[in-house]
Amino acid sequence: MRPMIYQRKNRSTSSRHSGFTLIEVLIAILVLAFGLLGFALLQTMNVRFTKSAQQRTVATNLAYELVDVMRSQRSLASYYNAIDPGSFAAVVVPGTGCLRAISATPSANITRWKCAVREALPDGEANVDLAADGTLEVIVSWGEVTQANESETRSQVTVESRL
Repeated sequence: MRPMIYQRKNRSTSSRHSGFTLIEVLIAILVLAFGLLGFALLQTMNVRFTKSAQQRTVATNLAYELVDVMRSQRSLASYYNAIDPGSFAAVVVPGTGCLRAISATPSANITRWKCAVREALPDGEANVDLAADGTLEVIVSWGEVTQANESETRSQVTVESRL
C-alpha cells in the first residue's frame, strides 16, 4: 500500500481571494445608485407624459362636445363663432364647478363650455371657425410647463368637421 501524502495548503493565499474587497462593494453601490437615479428620472418623465396625454384627451373630448352641441342646434350654429381666445379673458370658474344651464340657448351653452375648458385645462382657450359652407374647425389650446427649461408652451388640439 502506498502511503498517503498530504499537501499543506497555503492559507494566506486562499483567504486573500475569498469574499469582496471594499473597492468592489463601493463600485457595486455606485452602479446601483446610477441605476436607481435613472429609474427615478424615468418615473418623473412618465408622470409628465401621462399628464400631457390626459390633457390632450380632455381637450379632444371638449372639442367634440362642442361640435355635437352645434350639430344639435344647426340653425343657431353661427352664434358659436363668437368663441375665440380673447373671449376667455372674463371666464371665471365658480367653486361649484361648471353647471349645465336649464335653458339650451347658444349663450348658455357657450358660457358653460368656456367654463369647462377653463376648469379642465390650465390656461385653456379655444377658437371656433364655422365657414359658410358648413365646414367647422374647433381649436382648443392650453398651457403646459416643460420639464427641461421650466417654460410654458402652448399645446393644441384641432377638430375639423362639417355640420
